[in-house]
Amino acid sequence: MITSMITEIGIAAGDIWHSLDKNGDAKLDQLVQSIGKPKELLLMSLGWLAREGHIKLSGPESGYSASLNINR
Repeated sequence: MITSMITEIGIAAGDIWHSLDKNGDAKLDQLVQSIGKPKELLLMSLGWLAREGHIKLSGPESGYSASLNINR
């Protein structure tokens, strides 16, 4: 069965959330390495998580990074 792109983005978003919950804040390159999915997919998933208010993004001056939004 071929999974839709929206499903792929959602699964990657879950992977990102679990990684941030377990390991704390992470730079984009760290997420790509630890999750092992294409950078483009993770970027879409980060955008989704940020838009929904689940994460905070920072950068570019210190390198793009993400953290869970605990004040949600």
